[in-house]
Amino acid sequence: MTFGHFFLPGPTDVRAEVLAAQSGPMLPHRGADFETLFANIQRGLKLVLRTARPVYVSTSSATGLMEAAVRCAKPGPILSLVNGAFAERFADVARSCGRDVTVLEAKWGDIVPLEQLETALRSGSFAAVTVVHSETSTGALTPLPELAALCARHGALSLVDSVTGVAGAPVETDDWSLDFVFTGSQKALALPPGLAFGVASERYLATAHESPNRGRYFDVLEFEQYVHKNQTPNTPATSLLYAAETQLEAIARETLEARWQRHDDMADYTNRWLEETREALGVALCTQARPGERSPTVTCVALPPSIRGEDVVRETAARGFVIGGGYGKLKSTAFRIGHMGDHTLAGVANCLHAVRDALSSLRTRS
Repeated sequence: MTFGHFFLPGPTDVRAEVLAAQSGPMLPHRGADFETLFANIQRGLKLVLRTARPVYVSTSSATGLMEAAVRCAKPGPILSLVNGAFAERFADVARSCGRDVTVLEAKWGDIVPLEQLETALRSGSFAAVTVVHSETSTGALTPLPELAALCARHGALSLVDSVTGVAGAPVETDDWSLDFVFTGSQKALALPPGLAFGVASERYLATAHESPNRGRYFDVLEFEQYVHKNQTPNTPATSLLYAAETQLEAIARETLEARWQRHDDMADYTNRWLEETREALGVALCTQARPGERSPTVTCVALPPSIRGEDVVRETAARGFVIGGGYGKLKSTAFRIGHMGDHTLAGVANCLHAVRDALSSLRTRS
C-alpha cells in the first residue's frame, strides 16, 4: 500500500525516505559513531518534547516506559485517571507493579474533571497520578498544564502517557512541569514501531532511588546514567535510530508549530466532514469526545446500532484506505480515523471520501 492510504490511529504511515534510512550500517553501540547518531537524535527529541532534559530512548513499545514511569516513581499509592482503554492499561500496569491504585473514572470519551482530581488529591496522600493525554481509544484530550499544577501542589508526581499526543499536539514538558512523559515511535512521530521516548523531571529523579523494585531493563536511573554519555543502557535497535534521525530532521525543518497546526487542520476538517456526512446521509454519527476536548491526532466516531464498526472498516478497506475500528468496549459501535504523523489535509480528504462512500453503501443495506 502506498503512502497516504493508511489512517490507523497508530501505527501510522511512514514515508519512504524514513523507511530507507533503516538500511544504514550496524554500529557498536559503545562507539563514537553511535554516540554521534544518538546525539543527533537527542537534539531532535528535545525539540519535539520541548525540554532541556535528556530524552530516554527505549527499544520497546511505549508500554515499556509506562511501566518504567510507575516502577521507578517514589513509593506510595497511585491515583489513576481512567477515561478509556489506554488509561485503564496505565492503571493495570500500576497494579502489576504492586502499587495501591485508586481510580478516578469518567465515561469513555469524556475527561476526568479537574475538580474531581483536586478533591481526590486533597483526601489522600498519593505518590503519583497517571493520565493519558490523548486517549487513543476515544479521541479525548486531557489538559495537562492544569493537571500538572494540581499534582505539584499536592506533592504527587504527574506520569503522562502522550503516545498519540507528542508531535501532534502541544506538549510543553518543561514549561508545564511534567514529571514523566513518554510516547511511542509509531504515532504522530510517523516512525516504524519499536521505540519509546521519555523524559523524567529532576523532581521525579530526586526520589527514584527510593523505589525498591525498579527492575533492570526499565530502570530510569540507569537510563539517566547512560543518556549523558549518548548511549543506551542495553543494545538498541540501531536501524530504527537511523529512521528516527531522518524523521526528526524533517520535523525540525517543518517546525513543531507548523506540525501542530497541520494536525489541528486535519482534526477540524474531520469534524466538519462528520457533520456534513451526518446531514447528507441521515446517519446518526457523532464524535466520542466532546467539543473542546478532542485530540488533534485521532477521531473516534460513534455509530448508530444499525451499522457496525467492523463493517465500516471492511468497506473502507475495499475502497483502498485503512482506518481503525472501535477499540475495547467500543469495538462494534465506533470507528477511528488516525489523522496524524505526515498525513496532509488532502490525504485526509481522500480517506474520508472513501469512508463516506462506505457509510452510504452500508446505510443502503441496513
